[in-house]
Amino acid sequence: MGHKQSKLNSNQSSEKKNQPKVENETNNNENHNDTTNKPISYPVVGTESIMKKKKHGTSETPVQKNLRWGCDFKTADRICNYNRHYAEHSGYFQKKKLFLKDAEKCKKANKTMLFYDSNTGKPLYEAPKGRGWDEFLRESRAHGWPSFRDPEVIWDDVRCLKNGEAVSMAGTHLGHNLPDGKGNRYCINLVSIAGRPIQ
Repeated sequence: MGHKQSKLNSNQSSEKKNQPKVENETNNNENHNDTTNKPISYPVVGTESIMKKKKHGTSETPVQKNLRWGCDFKTADRICNYNRHYAEHSGYFQKKKLFLKDAEKCKKANKTMLFYDSNTGKPLYEAPKGRGWDEFLRESRAHGWPSFRDPEVIWDDVRCLKNGEAVSMAGTHLGHNLPDGKGNRYCINLVSIAGRPIQ
């Protein structure tokens, strides 16, 4: 795993780093200076227009050809761009040995891992934050998909629609918010966040 795909934990406030630069998605001409003192509630809700039809399904482009961890292009493109409700099969991420190997490397080095949009290469999640690798993987295994919490979401490029669908601002279907007793839990398809960062 290269340095660009993982990052050292730091003493920076993860909440501040992952707070979105939220603008009103229906009217970008309004002055939003008054929102700086208001607490942000999670998830950050987006409008249905994010997922409107574009050049390639709900996105402008197909997924990247060289997805990380050996994720399948055809499966990823179908789930990311031509799907609003379905998911990769439960436990898919556990069969991706390269992902598990990278997770183990990050764990040993006390690093977090960045997860990138499979269409755009923009960072969408950084985990684990506020918990360790063991807890992140245990929870993900229990639910069948990588499961992220609010501090692990990079809200600049992620929204949840009113029905709980998690999407990127570029129109990539990511998964769903399925809250539990601990709060919001974003169950996300590995194929949707297996992109490589754009240089």
